[in-house]
Amino acid sequence: MSFPIQKTDAQWHAVLQEKGAEPGAYQVTRHAATERPYTGKYEQHWADGSYHCICCGSKLFNADTKFDAGCGWPSFSQAIPGAIREIVDHSHGMSRTETVCAQCGAHLGHVFEDGPRPTGLRYCMNSASLDFSSDAS
Repeated sequence: MSFPIQKTDAQWHAVLQEKGAEPGAYQVTRHAATERPYTGKYEQHWADGSYHCICCGSKLFNADTKFDAGCGWPSFSQAIPGAIREIVDHSHGMSRTETVCAQCGAHLGHVFEDGPRPTGLRYCMNSASLDFSSDAS
């Protein structure tokens, strides 16, 4: 799958280091790893603003779509239109829908159909794949 923003592994490492990404961000975003539940810095983060891809900076979610799903990962009911691509994921003996950044292909997490109304969606994201921008900035 091709994405508008392409970089080498070394370039992605450098980008994440420059941004002060948390340990494991490279493995999560570039190799679809998953952080442990309840360990991510945005799991219980409730400030006003927006969430962006840690790799390329693309805006993914507005903070007002974030909710506490009790699953241990930041959860959102709606993505910014066009910001995320969905890929069928058959790993780990199950069928899920993986979410990746539409601009750079960074693995973000998965989307499930057990979220709140009106969308019914739960975008279950890894904190390590996100960057936050407050409304004040």
